Parts: sequence; C-alpha cells; structure tokens
Amino acid sequence: MTAMDKTFSYKGLELKNRVVMAPMCQYSAVGEDGMPTEWHYVHYVSRAVGGTGLIIIEMTDVEPVGRITNRCLGLWSDEHVPVYRRIIKEAQKYGAKVAIQIAHAGRKAEDEAVPVGPMAVAFDENYNTPHALTTDEVKEIVQKFADAARRAVEAGVDTVEIHGAHGYLIHQFHSPHSNQREDEYGRDRTLFGVEVIRAVKAQLPENMPLLMRISAVEYADGGYDLDYAIEISKRYKEAGVDIFHISTGGDGAPGQRKPGNYPGFQVPFARAFKEALGVPVIAVGMLDDPQVAAKALDNGDADLVAVARGMLRDPYWATRAIKETGGSAREVAPEAYHRAY
Repeated sequence: MTAMDKTFSYKGLELKNRVVMAPMCQYSAVGEDGMPTEWHYVHYVSRAVGGTGLIIIEMTDVEPVGRITNRCLGLWSDEHVPVYRRIIKEAQKYGAKVAIQIAHAGRKAEDEAVPVGPMAVAFDENYNTPHALTTDEVKEIVQKFADAARRAVEAGVDTVEIHGAHGYLIHQFHSPHSNQREDEYGRDRTLFGVEVIRAVKAQLPENMPLLMRISAVEYADGGYDLDYAIEISKRYKEAGVDIFHISTGGDGAPGQRKPGNYPGFQVPFARAFKEALGVPVIAVGMLDDPQVAAKALDNGDADLVAVARGMLRDPYWATRAIKETGGSAREVAPEAYHRAY
C-alpha cells in the first residue's frame, strides 16, 4: 500500500484512499433555481467510478444572492434535496464518499445588481457595490448556512465543507482587508465564521466531521499573513471544525506578495496548519502530478491531497495516480474495468 491508496479514517468519515476531488464550479445550473442537472450527475459520478476517495461537490450557495453567477448551484430550498440525493447515492455506489461545500459569495456575486457584504465596498472595479449587511441580516445568513447543512445531511452526504476562503463571504468577514465594521462582527472578525460553524455543526450527526476551506494567506497588499490565518483558525477549530482544507488568496489582485506558480506551492501552508492546530489537513494547489501529490503525503505535509484541474482533465485521475505511485489500480477501479489493469 502506498501513501496515495492508504485508507483514511476520522470520526465517522472513512475513505478508501487519500485522493480528494477539489470543489470546482461548473457554472452549469440551468435557469435561476440553482438546481443540479444531468451534467452534474455525470460529472460527479464519473469521478467516483474513477476511484476518487472523497468528492467535494462544488461551491453550493445558501441563498440566491449568494451565488457567484446565476448558473451556480444552490441549496436554499428543500426541493434541491432529492436532486442532490440522486447524485450522492450513485457516487457512493462506487466507493466514493461525498461532501457538499456550502458557501456564500458575498460581494463577489458577479450577476447580482446589489450583492451583499460586510461593507458597502466593491471587490474591485469590475464588481457592483454591495449592500452592507445589517447585524440582523448577518444573523439571518448564519441560519441559512444551518438550513443548507441540514439539507445536505438529508441528501445523504458523508461530510460537509464550509467555504471560508477565496474572498467569499466568510473570508470577507474575517479579513481586515474587507471588514472594518463597527458592530460585533467588526469588533470580532471571526464571529461570523464561528457562528456559522456552530450552526452548521448542530445540524450534523455527532460522528460526522466538519471540513472548512480557508485561505492561508492573502496576496493583496495589506492582506493577512499565515500567522493571522492560523490564529483565526484556532477559533474555528474551537467552534467545531475538524479538518482544514488549505488554499490561498482570492481577496484581490496580488501585490508585493505573489502566489506560487509551481507544483505543490500551497503544500507548506497545509503543513503549517497541521503542525499548529494538530488536526488533519487537505493540501491543494497544482498537485496534478501524482508523484508530487504522493510526496506531500509521504512527507507528512498533509493527510489528504485535493486535485482540481487535473481531475477536470481526467475523471480517472485517482486510479491512474495510484497506479503510477506503486499502488494497485485494480483495488480502486470498478470490477468491470479490472481487465484494463
């Protein structure tokens, strides 16, 4: 058994291997209802057939105004539940476990004439100026996250991920770059995230771990650094996050601090979180090369590796990666495909 095809177990989540399909928006919902389509069914189930251990369904929004675009997925209605359930149940048939990433785009909602955010400040000149959420409206969104989590559980997920990265609403609240409010959510910038975590956690079965994606650093001038991200994540861990999914950026155009552009450039951030918080972490970021992904696991930098664009190009990335790093592809591939290996 290699690093890639080792099983992973934490609380009630048991994965057949260490490969995660990172959440990637498909912008393929039809109409305004945020409903998954046959495209999503084929897209996710094919990655389950392809051997992926954990599939994280793309950013799924807790209210219509929270979508990046009007073709993004939603989970703000009970009518969504059976459609997600069909996708999840079929993916699970092939041994994959499935999560849904619940989120709110905040001021990065591109198709909204008046998006919402911590302050009435646009993300940049290409975005509309948001409505500054009142204190009561913030609390209403916390409840909408809880309602989305309940629906995800009803749809049969194995775990839930909260999106707190990439400049979306939770990130907007915990960043000094975008939150200079004067109410309780400005005096304590982690409060919104903490309340969302607690509200979501209350909807999950006791043995279901909660995931959170977070940006370890901001690249915009004046953005926060790794030490700041770790400190706020300590609060998030105390509130109920079990596993952190470590990415970077998303808060604006890079300034003096530049993102990496080489395989595994975000892996050191994952290791820093793992060492500081003592929890399992998912590494992501140009891990398309199976050898690079396996090295992150072998070195103990991360507990799981998430692949994004590489898995868009190859639905069978997990099976191929396990084979190329010395594992048994036959143990991953469906029986109907065994003769190919």
